[in-house]
Amino acid sequence: MSDPIKVSVAYVGVAEQVLKAMEVPAGTTLREAIERSGVLDLCPEIDLARFKTGIYGKVAKPDQALQSGDRVEIYRPLIADPKAARKQRAEEGKAVRNGGAAEKTQA
Repeated sequence: MSDPIKVSVAYVGVAEQVLKAMEVPAGTTLREAIERSGVLDLCPEIDLARFKTGIYGKVAKPDQALQSGDRVEIYRPLIADPKAARKQRAEEGKAVRNGGAAEKTQA
C-alpha cells in the first residue's frame, strides 16, 4: 500500500470560504477528495453537476487522479460574461472622463 498524499480543497462562496487540507490515499480522484473534505455539507449550494472543478486554476475532470500537493478548486458559475462586464466598465470610465473634461471647460 502506498503512502497517503497531501491535498487541499478550496471553495469561495458568496458568504463563505473553505480551504481544507487533508491526507488521502494515493489514486484519489478530484471528486473523491471533494466528497471526503466535507465542503459539500458546509456549502449546500455546490452542485458538482453545474460547478466546474480544477487544480490550481486549471479546469480538471472529476475523475482525474490527484498528485501530492494538489489544490482542488470548486468554481462557481459566472453571473456575468467577463468580456461584457469589462467593456461596460470601460465605457462608464470613458463617460466619466469625458463628462469631467466638459465641466472643467465650462468653469
